[in-house]
Amino acid sequence: MRGLTVGRVLTGILAFQITIGAFLVLGDMRANGFRLPGMTPAAPRLSEPVRPGDQRRVFDPSRQRPPLDPARDAGELPERLTLTETGTGGEWRLEGAIAPGDGARVIGLIEAADPAVETLVLQSPGGSVGDALELGRHLREAGIGTRMLRGEICYSACPYLLAGGARRDIEEGASVGVHQHYFGKSTILPAFVAVEDIQRGQGAVMIYLEEMGIDPLVMSHALTTPSDEIYLLLPEELERYNFVTVEEG
Repeated sequence: MRGLTVGRVLTGILAFQITIGAFLVLGDMRANGFRLPGMTPAAPRLSEPVRPGDQRRVFDPSRQRPPLDPARDAGELPERLTLTETGTGGEWRLEGAIAPGDGARVIGLIEAADPAVETLVLQSPGGSVGDALELGRHLREAGIGTRMLRGEICYSACPYLLAGGARRDIEEGASVGVHQHYFGKSTILPAFVAVEDIQRGQGAVMIYLEEMGIDPLVMSHALTTPSDEIYLLLPEELERYNFVTVEEG
């Protein structure tokens, strides 16, 4: 091809590599809260009060301890979901990060539980989306309710577990948050390379939410919130998107 020399090809490859490297560096800097002059300021920390229009907060999934004033001191949350009996009839706690494989594993624990699980009190910083969807569907099929207590958290993939509850109760002061899903340590390069898979995954989540009776418009907040931040849903939004069930009668 005329005008195409080895030097130009090598220069083009080098420029491409430098560009990708710059994206990766900026992504890691952003994840650590660093902003260059002129960049959007970092979101406030999770512990700061939330007001309408000011709902995005810095989010680090490795920080397992609830940032709020919890109804009880849970300490550090487990690295994968754990199921424990509360001693109140058929109420059990399900808390911790959602690790790959937790869907099938926890379904087995629920089916073997005695007394039978009627309600799950949730607390999780999120994790594997596929496992959250799998477990959420099981909760709905089994007629198991979900519940959240004051000061406890349900972030990232956890709201899909919450949505799966046949009955859903969220105490005032509980914290529910959504954001873009994680695609590895750096969120830029995987998204650039695997856009098709990412879009397919987001589509599966929206289909799931509609199946569960949740307004898929909640995803508008998730898709516009970077994965190193979390969008905290206000009580009126939890009602608007049907996360809270209303008792008849």
